[in-house]
Amino acid sequence: MKKHIVLYIVFGVLTTLINIVSYWLLVEMSINYIISNIIANILSILFAFITNKIYVFKSVQWTTAVLSKELSMFLTSRALTFGLDVALMYVLIDMVVMNDLIAKCLVNILVIVINYVCSKFIFRQTQNSIEHM
Repeated sequence: MKKHIVLYIVFGVLTTLINIVSYWLLVEMSINYIISNIIANILSILFAFITNKIYVFKSVQWTTAVLSKELSMFLTSRALTFGLDVALMYVLIDMVVMNDLIAKCLVNILVIVINYVCSKFIFRQTQNSIEHM
């Protein structure tokens, strides 16, 4: 297995743990599950960007242009998967009446796969554009 895939899995597990544990802690503090989910996603997205940039895809450029491009693309892709996350949480919890923690875990599996594909594209794009400069 390629090293970046192993690293993505490791940091993906850590990102998911941050997401699920922060969600659980917030819900335990009687914060609405939607608000808890939003906060948990923000924390995990920030962690994922930093670890993907540095460790997984080894994007070494920290210029304003590169960082701005990577971050904007990363946030856009994560906003889309975040929207999917919120929608699926609502459907599974309020419509299907599934346990919220089970729903959170199932939704995260789908989100992880989509995020990997997007991240690989984002960090490869910025590296390719740097190499052609």
